[in-house]
Formats: sequence, structure tokens, C-alpha cells
Amino acid sequence: MKLTSLFFILVGLVVNAQDIKVTSGKIQRFDNFKSEFVDARNVDVWLPDGYNNKEKYAVLYMHDGQMLFDAETTWNKQAWEVDEVAGKLNAESKVKKFIVVGIWNIAAKRHPEYFPQKPYENLSKEQKDTITAQLQKAGRTKEVFKPYSDSYLKFIVTELKPFIDKTFSTQTDKDHTFIAGSSMGGLISMYAICEYPEVFGAAACISTHWPGIFAVENNPIPEAFNDYLRTNLPNPKTNRIYFDYGDQTLDALYPPLQKKTDAIMVEKGFTSDNWQTKFFPGKNHSEEAWAERLHIPLEFLLKK
Repeated sequence: MKLTSLFFILVGLVVNAQDIKVTSGKIQRFDNFKSEFVDARNVDVWLPDGYNNKEKYAVLYMHDGQMLFDAETTWNKQAWEVDEVAGKLNAESKVKKFIVVGIWNIAAKRHPEYFPQKPYENLSKEQKDTITAQLQKAGRTKEVFKPYSDSYLKFIVTELKPFIDKTFSTQTDKDHTFIAGSSMGGLISMYAICEYPEVFGAAACISTHWPGIFAVENNPIPEAFNDYLRTNLPNPKTNRIYFDYGDQTLDALYPPLQKKTDAIMVEKGFTSDNWQTKFFPGKNHSEEAWAERLHIPLEFLLKK
């Protein structure tokens, strides 16, 4: 029996894996996955139809794991429909065969876990205080804001990935290991490939939340991210990056910021062979919008 979104939020119940309906493949849930670096959380692994141990599969790690598969189980009744999109791509043999690892977020800690830590640490105290005030105003934190995304990435790279590679039949090298997310999940995906280019061969940063907070005026964060990218982007000969954005709701903040990032990509030697930025006019900041175009970044990441 499905929970209503309100009940789901109020009592914080976890939907059982068997209650998640998928149009193709199957979900294997690892409840309360423990970590030395971050809070325990659920991890959902989607396996395509025909999955078997005689074949080796690429692995796509995705953030906001509870929003990926079944809209009936999410707080806003929207989902990425990853099972439908990934199932179709696998079935059509358009891409490397792959599985998807959906890493659940912890709502109250999503912002500090997904906010790139090193760019933040380069800000002045006054700038950091401004960020805390903005995030408190937006209801994203009650404490002094302090990101710990380095710990979140250590969890993925040193704890979760070894477990996935041991448990499933995977290709373990970077050319078969990918990471993707939207909004703050886009930021942490960008950060992941910069910090661990030897682990992730490509990243999809969808509707990337370049403001970091919820205002653009007098906001030092986008330039801090760009400064970080100038010195930390991976080698375009060995890694690939996908960005996209719309221009409605929260995405309306992104077009001028993405253009500045694109200029840095060109400056650092990225070309159409290893980088794409796609603009989707009229599209908003929602799982429905991301589901509609998900096949595009997946084909870029997982191309044969």
C-alpha cells in the first residue's frame, strides 16, 4: 500500500524496496548502509532486465536516490523515471550495459553534503557568514553552515563503490564508472569528477545549482566555483563532463552562470568530444523535466 506524500514526510517511514514499482529491471535495496564518514542511508541498486553474473556492467552512481524510480513513493509525486529510461537504453544496446546505484539523501543534511567543500573553504569569513544567513533564511539550516562534501565523496569512493563492485558484476575502472545528479546533486557530481578523476570517467551535472544559495546578487559562490574549476578540472583527454539547464523556476538563475562555466571549459581544452552543455528553454527545475531529457546525458556518459 502506498503512503501519501504528506504521511511519508510526517512520519519519515521508508518505503520497502518491494513497494517500489519499476517498468523494467528490478530494485535491490540496502537499508541503512553504514559509513564511517557520513550518516547511514538507504542505497537502491537498479539492475536491468537480463542482468547476470556472466556479463560485466558499467555503474552509474546517482544522488537523491529516493527520487529516481517511482513517483508514488516520493514526497512531491515526481520521479526521474530512471528505470524506464535506463531500461530502454540497455534494451536498445545504444550504450554500455549498466546498473544504477541510487544514493539516498538525508533531507536535513543534503546541502552540506552536496555543497563543494574546497571552494567554500576559500571564502572569507564574511562571505561564509553571508551564506549561512541566506541558507537560514531559506530554511536549509539552523546551524552555522559548514559543508562536508569531502566526507560524502569518501563514503562513495572508499566504502560504497568497493561494496558495489564486490556485490555485483561490474566493470570497476573509471571508463565504466559514472556519477550524476541535479541541482545540488549537479554540484556534487562536478566536484566528484574534479576530486576523483581516476575513479569517475564522466559526470552529468543537470540543472547545476551554481548559486549555491538562493540569491545571485552579491553572491561570491559562483566565482568561487569557477576559480576551483580553473585549477581542478580533470584532463579532457581522460574525462568527460555534461552540463544542462532550463530557464524556468529555479533554473531561471542558471543561464548567465552556466555561460561563465562554459567559457572555462573551453579555456581548459574541453571540446565537443568530451564536454556538452545543453540548454532546454521553457523547462523548469523538477524531476519531471529531468526525466524528460535524462536519455541525453545517459547516452553521453555511457556511449560505447
